[in-house]
Amino acid sequence: MQKVQESLGPKLTVNWRFFSLEQVNSQQGAGWKIWEQPDDYPGRGLRAFRAAQAARNQGEDAFYSYHMALIRARNEQRRDIANTNTLVELAGSVGLDIDRFKKDLDDRQILDRLAQDHTHAVDNLGIFGTPTLVFPEEQAVFLKMSPPPAPEDSLSVFTEIRQLAENRRNIQEVKRPARPNR
Repeated sequence: MQKVQESLGPKLTVNWRFFSLEQVNSQQGAGWKIWEQPDDYPGRGLRAFRAAQAARNQGEDAFYSYHMALIRARNEQRRDIANTNTLVELAGSVGLDIDRFKKDLDDRQILDRLAQDHTHAVDNLGIFGTPTLVFPEEQAVFLKMSPPPAPEDSLSVFTEIRQLAENRRNIQEVKRPARPNR
């Protein structure tokens, strides 16, 4: 998405929203909410959600930088983004005000945004997984790619997905069968 944003510049507005796979995949029952769990809950992503919102409290540019650092830390560096020390280190690496970040990270009200975003995604858009792209007129598309496209192909892939979402609303699912390793 970063390459697509760079290519399209101001023509593309990306509104990153929170969505908890742990909530969706929970076996705890309908009343259980990840954002209501105690601070010591051993969740996989709750601290990262809190950290991302703490970064957002310092502005959208701060959020974007932090969000990209989180993605790289998790997916490329295989770091533990549930670890508070890792989260604070990432905040410092993108130039956040560390004292403010730590204070906001410890504020439980920060979870309100996770609750709102997640509930809206499930109740209004039917979202069930990530990543999901939501285009104008709330045309949502769950996207799973492996491996990700080459940077030079990112824009064309995005454009094709957007066209499919907006112009072929009758297509509900496209999925490739798993093929045995050869």
